[in-house]
This record gives sequence, structure tokens and C-alpha cells, in this order.
Amino acid sequence: MTGPTKNELWFRLLFSLGGLALLIVAVMVRGISNSAALVEVVGIAGAFFGGTAIWSARKLARHRE
Repeated sequence: MTGPTKNELWFRLLFSLGGLALLIVAVMVRGISNSAALVEVVGIAGAFFGGTAIWSARKLARHRE
């Protein structure tokens, strides 16, 4: 069983960075202190997009070697 291809890792990295950028824009426009639910959504989305971006970047760095 092999892992994702290099192109798929690039797609995941760019998609995650785009998601983080949209999340930052949403927080800037809406603010984060409106409700506890918004804090939870931002935390989960940030963890998902941030974790995926870090994972993809690490795999791409190893793929280069």
C-alpha cells in the first residue's frame, strides 16, 4: 500500500492553506467572541485545516529526499 501521490499532497496542502485563509477572513469579518459555538467551529476547522497542511508539508518534504 502506497501513500498519496506528490500531486495529491500538493492539492491537499493548497486546499488546506485556502481553508485556513477563508477561516481567517471569516474571523476577521465576524469576530470570534460572538458565541461558544463559533469558537468551537473555528477550533475544529483550524485543527483540521492546520493539521492537514502540516501533514502534507511534512510528507512533501520527505518525498523530496
